[in-house]
Amino acid sequence: MDASYTAVIKEDSGWWIGWIEEIPGVNSQGRTREELRENLRSALSEALEFNRAEALALVGSAYTEEQILL
Repeated sequence: MDASYTAVIKEDSGWWIGWIEEIPGVNSQGRTREELRENLRSALSEALEFNRAEALALVGSAYTEEQILL
């Protein structure tokens, strides 16, 4: 499933810093804009994997998964 997220990016004192709007707590920095984008992709991927694992651990058994499209 392909998904799209929005990064808020700014340069600050020689560093690029950014946040993913849709997922609280996903933020990063980099020396270049591209490094920041790579770091945000990695942080977002890790957050989504963690959130999914946590949800599945909490639900136990006898569940279904459904995609919700906007």
